[in-house]
Amino acid sequence: MVNQRWEEPITKTKPFSISKQVVWEAYRRVKASQGAAGVDGQSIKDFEVDLKDNLYKIWNRMSSGSYFPPPVRTVDIPKSDGRSRRLGIPAVSDRVAQMVVKMYLEPDVEPIFHPDSYGYISGRSALDAVGVVRKRCWWYNWVIDLDIQGFFDNIDHELMLHAVRKHTDSKWVLLYIERWLKAPAQLEDGSLIEREKGTPQGGVISPLLANIFLHHAFDEWMRTNHPGAPFARYADDIIVHCRTEAQAQVMLRVIERRLERCKLQLHPEKTKIVYCKDAKRPGSYKHESFDFLGYSFRPRSCKGRSYFVGFTPAVSKSAIKSMSATIRGWKLQLWSSSSLEDIARQINPVIRGWLNYYGRYYRTAMYPILRQLQYALVRWAMRKYKRLRGHWLKATHWLGRIARREPRLIAAWEFGYRPSAGQ
Repeated sequence: MVNQRWEEPITKTKPFSISKQVVWEAYRRVKASQGAAGVDGQSIKDFEVDLKDNLYKIWNRMSSGSYFPPPVRTVDIPKSDGRSRRLGIPAVSDRVAQMVVKMYLEPDVEPIFHPDSYGYISGRSALDAVGVVRKRCWWYNWVIDLDIQGFFDNIDHELMLHAVRKHTDSKWVLLYIERWLKAPAQLEDGSLIEREKGTPQGGVISPLLANIFLHHAFDEWMRTNHPGAPFARYADDIIVHCRTEAQAQVMLRVIERRLERCKLQLHPEKTKIVYCKDAKRPGSYKHESFDFLGYSFRPRSCKGRSYFVGFTPAVSKSAIKSMSATIRGWKLQLWSSSSLEDIARQINPVIRGWLNYYGRYYRTAMYPILRQLQYALVRWAMRKYKRLRGHWLKATHWLGRIARREPRLIAAWEFGYRPSAGQ
């Protein structure tokens, strides 16, 4: 009966025409992304126990206009600067509903997004943004590193809805977006907070809404009024390029005023003007480096036909710190019951992801992490094999022989970093 209920044709007229197939596809995408349980404690596995009936309820309520999102569970995630970022975790059913709206709205808005907006847009990536900033730092001497203070927490709801209305007149899309914006947040102690501004960072629909808002608040305004100052934006991380310090000072002031009109503020300490110092740029400035999407841009020794100083990106200290903590957390030396092949299957997806991302530019900056991984594997070998106990060099040479014989076994070895007693 449940199957028939979901698969039967629509016989009653609903106020809003929403495809059941879209609801099903929305669920498939939510499942692929996984994610934690929301306020109801229901995991994706729990949701699937009565899958078709749960999907039918979502479709029926959304189609009739009676869908109201539950509160969003919030979790505080520690940041590298000692503060925390508050993430919102919608219930599984609510993530499916949000995905439905995203699937209807996204095809209409993605084509109009600025070519230098890279976050959460199909066919564009964070590495694309890093690469563009890298090239422009060769051409422009100055950078404005913009930090919007608490962007996701401070988006004005009326301005947000005004921006969305520019791209759709669908009553049900606008209805549910408004309800999601106003859905209360549930803190870890169970108390509820009414939301008068902001959109939960962590919701399925939030990245799309953020892009729509900043498309109008920043991207289009920059394109129309300041085409001589190119920028790259990934969500609310923004880099603006300028030719002179004077231009950078003026641009910073006008951008600040523009964002204030959109009820946003720049972080007074994190927003800064940076001099892209290299071998051909004399003098100095109080800021000669900036971080962007896990990369640190600063003067570095580079090798071409000869050695020179270039302003280039490499993995940032905060990213190195995070990766280092992950390796320590694995405690590989305690995996003595596992084979090297078992370890490789567990850690390679993570290591390969790091190397594919952070190894794109100035790859030698990743060597400290690979060295830490090597030391962890040596300690594992010394603990696992009696003949290697207490013999660091012997264990290192043993791993080195395996690396030469099976260079694809560990992702770091594929990258070209092999065990060596001299490292």
